[in-house]
Amino acid sequence: MTTTQTSRPEAVFVLLLLQSIFWMVAGLSALPFALGGEIHMIGLGVVSLLLALLVCLVGFGVLWRRRWARRTALSLEILCVVGSVLVLLLPIGANRGPVALLVNVALPVAVIWLLWGKRTRALFSRTMN
Repeated sequence: MTTTQTSRPEAVFVLLLLQSIFWMVAGLSALPFALGGEIHMIGLGVVSLLLALLVCLVGFGVLWRRRWARRTALSLEILCVVGSVLVLLLPIGANRGPVALLVNVALPVAVIWLLWGKRTRALFSRTMN
């Protein structure tokens, strides 16, 4: 007998929470630069913090197996992978170290891999009582 239970949404929740923490740290670390005279860093820091909040809320939605959260997470992670690949390929002086590859490429690819497929889609299409 094959079971349809899977822990993929829980794993995705943990990965999205990690991504949210990374973006929160990036947003908080951008704010002190505004004190040094780079006023535009306030906007970048606030946008990063709001993005971290969005990813955290999407993570809770995935944990609760909401369809909108799965679609949003897949869209956001595909956008992250495309943006990261562009940044890594263009000669603009971006960090190409192992941490950047893990956080910017491997983590979103892992989330996409966990949320992709018919079994996972079916898990999110059921109504929870």
